[in-house]
Amino acid sequence: MSQTLPMVYLVRHAETAWTLTGQHTGRTDLPLTESGERAARELGSRLAGLRVERYWSSPLQRARRTAELAMPDALVETDVDLMEWDYGAYEGRRTADIEVERPGWRLFRNGCPGGETLESVGTRADRIVGRIRAFEGNVLLFGHREILRILAVRWIGLAPKEGRCLQLATASLSALGYDHDLTEPVILAWNGRGTNR
Repeated sequence: MSQTLPMVYLVRHAETAWTLTGQHTGRTDLPLTESGERAARELGSRLAGLRVERYWSSPLQRARRTAELAMPDALVETDVDLMEWDYGAYEGRRTADIEVERPGWRLFRNGCPGGETLESVGTRADRIVGRIRAFEGNVLLFGHREILRILAVRWIGLAPKEGRCLQLATASLSALGYDHDLTEPVILAWNGRGTNR
């Protein structure tokens, strides 16, 4: 007997002023730009054909607004575990500026003073994966670059640091699922039709 395996769709929020400038945006609650709002609406046509039973979003407005514009009729629940990495002292700063003080600095290798550890973000990703697998239906998540990258690698059993190997553009659509059965989680599609950083 054939069984349809559950799917998990990941949407990174649409453009903000800081995604344009490359500033690390963790907990700063920025709105979408006008272009970001337009991209979120356009994303709705790509999401319309998906069969989804539950919708979850980060409580930060850039993710919630993307969800509202892309899926205006969906009942979207907020989940604090989908919030972006807390960048601590590096919030609002660009990698190039941080490297002036710390040559060779990389987020996934060096972390952020006063911010959340990579392990902590990985633990949040594991909780999300656990809730998804307990639900057993199709889920659509609206979140942020780093948490979604880490969630994807945790989905397939890799260490959180391996999220650094996945690029994720704004207003992009990715999909996680399974190969033959529930013992074989895979990344089915990644970074579909994103715009920029």
